[in-house]
Amino acid sequence: MITMTYSAPAKINLSLDILRKRKDGFHDMRMVMQTITLHDTLILHPHCGGGRITLSCGGAQVPCGEENLAWKAAQLFFEETDTPCDGLEMELRKRIPVSAGMAGGSADAAVVLKALRGLYRPSLPREELERIALKVGSDVPFCVRGGTVLAEGRGEQMTSLARMPRCPVVLCKPGFGISTPELFGRVTVSRLKTHPDTRGLVKAIALGDLRMAAGKLGNVFEEVLPQEYGEVFEIRDRLLGAGALNAGMTGSGPTVFALFDDETRAKGAYEALAKDYSETYLEKIL
Repeated sequence: MITMTYSAPAKINLSLDILRKRKDGFHDMRMVMQTITLHDTLILHPHCGGGRITLSCGGAQVPCGEENLAWKAAQLFFEETDTPCDGLEMELRKRIPVSAGMAGGSADAAVVLKALRGLYRPSLPREELERIALKVGSDVPFCVRGGTVLAEGRGEQMTSLARMPRCPVVLCKPGFGISTPELFGRVTVSRLKTHPDTRGLVKAIALGDLRMAAGKLGNVFEEVLPQEYGEVFEIRDRLLGAGALNAGMTGSGPTVFALFDDETRAKGAYEALAKDYSETYLEKIL
């Protein structure tokens, strides 16, 4: 049996802005997205016969059938590229927290798409793979591309940016989830008081200025976060107090991330939060 192992890196939103609600029910976004070293692992066994797609999740609290984005990505790849499935077994080993605002499921789906392209359609253009990715989910095109990206529209209009300066990142997910549809439902764009300075963030990244880039972090979802999720801001304040350059929520939360310019301070912040929160991580910009 052929065995192929892949890493599926998580993402953080260095900025997240909502511009308008569209007629199709989606929202036009403007975001700077960044992959980090925190990752899931996907083990693929292709060409295993039987013509079926199977997925095992090693006890992780995620669906392992057609509802899983990795499974959906495999099915769509075979359908969209008119490629017969000669059997595909997948094993998912989760490390990215679930429902955390870090695109864990999207990262898994993206890895499946890239792996299958390499196996079955190596000449398939990246743009075509990203088109298939969008059918899986809004964050999947970014996860296919990775790196530092300005994403607009639903997330499918992407501009690759200069590499974000590599630095320590501390992440902490409190013990609750937040409904993404609920947060979108709370947003009235005309009533938002502040918007992230995405243009300034892009400029800072182009200059390679970590401190300037950190000062431009922003996420409009923080403004409409219900009061019962105030723990997000408590974690943010603890990270800032531990010496972070800046900190904020990624995606629709509830995970909070912080950028550091000092490994020792980052480790200290990680160790302090890990005493209170099991899903705390010390990672790096990828």
